[in-house]
Formats: sequence, structure tokens, C-alpha cells
Amino acid sequence: MGTSKTLLITGGAGFIGSHVVRRFVRGYPGYRIVNADKLTYAGNLENLTDIENCPNYAFERADIVNKPRVTELFRKYDFDAVIHLAAESHVDRSINSPDDFVFTNIVGTVNLLNAALATWKDRPAGKLFYHISTDEVYGSLGDEGLFTEDSPYDPKSPYSASKAASDHMVRAYGHTFGLPVIISNCSNNYGPNQFPEKLIPLVINNIRNNRPIPVYGRGENVRDWLYVEDHAAAIDLIFHGGKEGTTYNIGGNNEWKNIDLILLLCSILDRKLGRPSGASEKLITFVKDRPGHDLRYAIDCSRLRSELGWKPIPDFAEGLEKTVDWYLSNDKWLAGVISGDYEKYYEKMYSGR
Repeated sequence: MGTSKTLLITGGAGFIGSHVVRRFVRGYPGYRIVNADKLTYAGNLENLTDIENCPNYAFERADIVNKPRVTELFRKYDFDAVIHLAAESHVDRSINSPDDFVFTNIVGTVNLLNAALATWKDRPAGKLFYHISTDEVYGSLGDEGLFTEDSPYDPKSPYSASKAASDHMVRAYGHTFGLPVIISNCSNNYGPNQFPEKLIPLVINNIRNNRPIPVYGRGENVRDWLYVEDHAAAIDLIFHGGKEGTTYNIGGNNEWKNIDLILLLCSILDRKLGRPSGASEKLITFVKDRPGHDLRYAIDCSRLRSELGWKPIPDFAEGLEKTVDWYLSNDKWLAGVISGDYEKYYEKMYSGR
């Protein structure tokens, strides 16, 4: 990528997207960064107040399902590259409302692919469509083994199925039309600015407010945790140095059972909130498991490490401490995102289970 490029980053007001936007705006002042976000419940421009007035940054409110709006953006800015993060991303919500995931994750991705193809068809040199995806497309692992970039797809939820479909469409456009594409599949992210429907911020928020901590099943499900700023750094490396047509796995090499992670958070928060040791553990409430809950995800990211020299920086204890401190120091942000709609969703998901 040259030093004077115009980049479209979709979903840039969301959790991962906001960290990517910030990194590119600050790190590449010669790039013009256009953040396109629908501003759904998980998109929050308060995530970007520190860079919103930067001269190389622009925001466009846009729904990628709206094909004319996507076409309009490409005509207005003549993008040189796309970093595509916009997605419906919560498994629980996909069980309750799969249609939203089909439209945003599949139709929205195809709209972007078509706009990129139409814009770049006569001048593909130096262009790139970089699609951000999930390790959940690979399905569920047993007690051993890791997902590699060659693992077969076996999605188990409407969310992972919709992301698998979008991955396949991106590869198809690369193979059939010669569109320059790259895909990365990441493990579970954590860190500042994550909407509190996800496990770590949900636990932090509930402990702070002495609310029950809902744990699916017996909490035996295993996830590989990746600090969000490490993910943004990997996206940066892949965007600038990745090989066209290649897939890269991004993982934290950091597996935890849900119940063990929750117990660790309880311990950290007891200490930071000045509560007696073991106080927060009493809030743990086991609830009925969600349908089709995958047992274990774990990623082999040796390709990314060997080819591009990436490695996660903070160890998990450090990353978790930083995350807890951020939520404890950002009451205003948390209060702003926990709206009446969130409370209704929370009650629907966890009451009576």
C-alpha cells in the first residue's frame, strides 16, 4: 500500500473496528480513513472521540445491506482498499433472530464485493478487499487439536454459518473475478469498548452491580482469548504485508474454560472493589445451556507468526487487568450503552433459565 490511499473500514464504530480505525488514523496520517457504520446497538461513536477531529478521518453512517448506499460511498471516495469488519456477531442473538445475520453478514458482504469489483475492475493493482472473520466457522473442537487455515468449515450456529457464507463469497470473488482479497479468522476478543452482552464485560458489569453472573451449563466451554489491540496490530500487519488470496488465523494462544475465567474475574474484582475474598463468586448462577453450544475453540496462528512476525503482547493476566481497569474507570461509557433495550434483551436471554 502506498502512502496516499483511501480506505473504507466498515463497522469502525464497533468494538474491534474502533481499535482498528484508531490504529490506522494515528499510524498512517497519509491514509484517508472512512469509517462506515450503521450505528446499531453495538456501534458507538463515543469509542472514537479521541480521533474524530483528525484531518485524515471521516465518518459515514451507512447500512451495508443498502446496496445503493454502498455504491454511493464507492463513487464518492473511490476507495483503494476495504477492511470489512461490519457484522452481526453475537451467537445468542443469531439464535433469536437469524435473518439479521443473513442480511448483514452475507448480503452486506456481497454488496461490498460488488461495489469493489465494479470500482476496481479496470485497475486492480494496489487494491485490496480484506475480510475479517471468526474461528467459529470451523465448528467445535474436542479436548485436543487446533484450528488451522486448512481446517474444514463446519459452522454450528446461525452466526457462524452466516460468517462462513461470507468467507466463501469473498474467496469466490477472488477466484472467479480476480478481486484481490485476504481473509483472517480470529478467536474471542476482549478489551476496552466491548458491548456488555459478551462474557467478560457482562461479568465485570454484573459483579460491580451485585447482579447474578449467568453461566451456561457448567461453564466447561473453552475459548481462546485475544486482546483486541493485539488483533488490531495483526490486522495492520496482514493489510500491509499479507499475501493476496491467503487466509490468516489470529489467536491469543490462551485457552480458558468459561468458569475458570469467571472465577479469575471474581478474584480481580473483589480485590479492586475492596470486597472480601470470595464475595463475587457467590453471584455465579448456572443457567440452561444455549442450543448447540460449541465445546471448544482454539487457533493455530503459526502462519501469521512465521510469515509476518506477529505475536500477542500482553499476557492474559495483564490484558485482563487492563480491561477491568478500563470498565471501572468508564462509568459514563457503560451507562450510555446499557439502555432500556439492552435490559430487555438481557432479561429475555437469562431470566427463567
